[in-house]
Amino acid sequence: MTSRRQRHVSAPSPHHDNRNGNAGSLSSLLAALTLALTLPAAALAGEVSLSGEGAVRYQPDSARLTFSATATHQNSKQATEAVQQKMARWHEGISAHRSKLMDYNDAEVTLYTRSLAPAKDGEKAKRQSVAAQNVSFSINDLSLLNPLLEQAQKTGMEYRLGNDQFFHSNEAELEQKALAAAISDARQRCDFVALQFERKCGEVVTININGGHRPGPMMMMSADAKLETKNISSVAQREINASVNATFKLD
Repeated sequence: MTSRRQRHVSAPSPHHDNRNGNAGSLSSLLAALTLALTLPAAALAGEVSLSGEGAVRYQPDSARLTFSATATHQNSKQATEAVQQKMARWHEGISAHRSKLMDYNDAEVTLYTRSLAPAKDGEKAKRQSVAAQNVSFSINDLSLLNPLLEQAQKTGMEYRLGNDQFFHSNEAELEQKALAAAISDARQRCDFVALQFERKCGEVVTININGGHRPGPMMMMSADAKLETKNISSVAQREINASVNATFKLD
């Protein structure tokens, strides 16, 4: 009698299927959690970070000036007297403008001796006395600038006039206006971005102010005490810039 061997196929275990399903769900949960952790906080919270810039152009209306009366002589007394004579002519020449010169100071006086190199080999070094008196003040009316420079040239005073000596009498207010423009620019950019996502720009979350006073170049004629010139012809405009970095909520 021939025996027949039957083939038994075992049915899948229901417990085995549950374990595979749980493992798949756990993997998906971990992947979602990992993705959430790697997303920027601003994206999850509905926020946008951007920058804003602002600038204010202005015309300088004031200047800080310094003049120096100097004289040299072998005798210190004569060098000092020469400086005193220059100062007397200076005071007489500016008498009509004296009340308009702010923070006037002429109390800086120096007197020292220096050695001059001998003109020929074998000669002894000569000693020379140097006397000087400095005058400094500010003006808030630039129409006074040329008359003062002309008087300095007549008196024989020495001076230097550079871009850094010109300023505005109310630069603090101008800096605030530049900052306000930067903040307004940041808000407008936020409104534009929010509109693209059919949302509204909400309140500020954080803001960093990067305001700085960066004056632009100033073009003017050279002022040299040794030259008979018309001095300053014009003072160009300057610019104060400010910038901010802000994060806004998107409602």
